[in-house]
Amino acid sequence: MPSSLYVPILLAGMIITGSSNSLWSKWQDMQCVENCSDPNPANHVLYEQPVWQSLQMFLGEMLCFIPVIYTWLRARQRTAPVFLPSDLEEDVHEPGKIEETCEELRGWNLLLLWFPAACDLTGTTLMNVGLLYTPVSIYQMTRGALVLFVGTLSVIFLHRRLWLYQWVSLLTVMAGVSLVGYSGSLIKDAVRSTLRMLGTDQSEPEVTKVLVGIFFILFAQVFTATQFVVEEKIMARYSVAPLVAVGYEGLFGALTIIMCMPILAMPSIASSSPFFDLPRGWYQLVNTPSVLRSGIAIAISISLFNYFGLSVTRHVSATARSLTDTCRTLSIWLVSLGLGWEKLLFPISLLQVLGFSFLVYGTFLFNGLVNPPSFLHPPLVLEELVGGEAEEEEALLASQHLDDTAALPVDLGQSGYDVLPKDVRVHAQGVSSAED
Repeated sequence: MPSSLYVPILLAGMIITGSSNSLWSKWQDMQCVENCSDPNPANHVLYEQPVWQSLQMFLGEMLCFIPVIYTWLRARQRTAPVFLPSDLEEDVHEPGKIEETCEELRGWNLLLLWFPAACDLTGTTLMNVGLLYTPVSIYQMTRGALVLFVGTLSVIFLHRRLWLYQWVSLLTVMAGVSLVGYSGSLIKDAVRSTLRMLGTDQSEPEVTKVLVGIFFILFAQVFTATQFVVEEKIMARYSVAPLVAVGYEGLFGALTIIMCMPILAMPSIASSSPFFDLPRGWYQLVNTPSVLRSGIAIAISISLFNYFGLSVTRHVSATARSLTDTCRTLSIWLVSLGLGWEKLLFPISLLQVLGFSFLVYGTFLFNGLVNPPSFLHPPLVLEELVGGEAEEEEALLASQHLDDTAALPVDLGQSGYDVLPKDVRVHAQGVSSAED
């Protein structure tokens, strides 16, 4: 059992590292990298390199290899116990021992993790583009729409069953995302009008840009949800430690970007958009100390967020991780308000609070953290679900809280996280339920 002080440290570490990742990313986007001495701020060039930011994330995931390698080295230094052949044979075949049902993921099979890494790369790059046009709180709240796409794809590709209250929760999430996006555009419009009256309207993005940014973030959730579905398929057949999988996905994602660099460096492609001008982005990165330092901070924060998130799931529960992730979104909003990056405008900000409330309630309802209304309770036939099917459903549907990581949904499913209402029983596999 973890100590009473250890658990709060894990929860605080998850909130701090998760919040700092998004905040550092937004701060990096705000750094001037060219024409900084020009007295006209409209001529300043800010750091807009989503591909390089994706590489930062994958390098951070690769840092998850450090505790794995450390554990492996310590295990090699210990004196291995000596077993006689007969003892070892008896231990393996002793009655009552539970044999592994999943093959260990090793050798060429590790390349299977390249598919979710590619989805992670695409989704992260799109989200980095969206972050360029949206406030960081709107960015973080909009990412809450992930549960909508995970639930839909789980029905289509994994043949999962969603009950009426879960579909209602997905619609609630959709309504919350719509309100958050609408309130963000209204705030930007109000701030822009104020700046126009003051004659200082140079840096605030237009409302259309905010909406375009939200579209990029929402579109990215399709790839992130696909990543979780592919990971669930892989983990259904193979077993691998979560930190090892995170490290390999970081490695494969980084290798993919490196292999694409010669193509993206071609003048015809680099000149089409500053987002994919990698030589220019490298020059801006190494010659702007603030950008370089923030990139290192982003990589470290992502690595620590993976570690703290998996530790919270292992030592507490995935329910605690879900609640902590909600606190992370609130902390990002409060910090951005304190830094002056966003404005609190009434009554528009109340609309954002309402949208965020819908997001939280819909997510909690979908995952069974709150009881559904009486008229949405699932039918009694739900009791006929066998335990194995329920555990598989639990594994995937808990995965929407894994942002900025490649942590595996199957790992979260082993923590006792329940997507079913408390008053509904699920029988163990092989035991038939009583018929009415």
